[in-house]
Amino acid sequence: MKYKNRFEAGRLLTARLRHEAYRNDAVVLALPRGGVPVAFEIASALGLTLDVFLVRKIGLPGAEEVALGAVASGGVRVVNHDVASNSGLSDGEVERLAQRAEEELRRQEGAFRGLWPETQLPGRVVVIVDDGLATGATMRAAVEAIRRQNPARIIVAVPVGASDAVAALREVADEVVCPHVPVELRAVGLHYEDFTQVGDDEVRALLKASRNRLGVLDT
Repeated sequence: MKYKNRFEAGRLLTARLRHEAYRNDAVVLALPRGGVPVAFEIASALGLTLDVFLVRKIGLPGAEEVALGAVASGGVRVVNHDVASNSGLSDGEVERLAQRAEEELRRQEGAFRGLWPETQLPGRVVVIVDDGLATGATMRAAVEAIRRQNPARIIVAVPVGASDAVAALREVADEVVCPHVPVELRAVGLHYEDFTQVGDDEVRALLKASRNRLGVLDT
């Protein structure tokens, strides 16, 4: 199965999410950048608010692939205390690394959202969207961060995903919608005819178009 592009993937996903249409308590959150075009189609078809949700890993100095923790939209910070303890880093050093990651997260949010306030998640049904799952690590961090904000339910929606990543997310999300789970997923981009990188300008334009569709003035 191969999608024409991210927009087509979003339209096809929408059919699996019709039960969430026009709910006042539901919101669609996209993982930038690739998840935004997919989420735009879902939010447009279902009459829901669209926003971005950012997650940034706190890498271990000298071994950046090792996650010391993560920061996420909404002021959420998760620290892996076992990794921190075994690394020999002091509490002050961990705090500085976390603050640096939060500063970069705020910069990215400002670039995408501008002055538009963060969407409040407590008590809401959250549909979190990306263009695919390879390891699923970023999506899992996003789900865990969103869970800390006390939503009513969390639905992960992706067009394609590796079987082990989908299975792992079913353990932390309330629902996972993934219509295409190949026997072997070598790369998400191989399941799209057009997998052109999504730029910051496109993210901003899609968020603005979504707000305008709901009759909300951009700030």
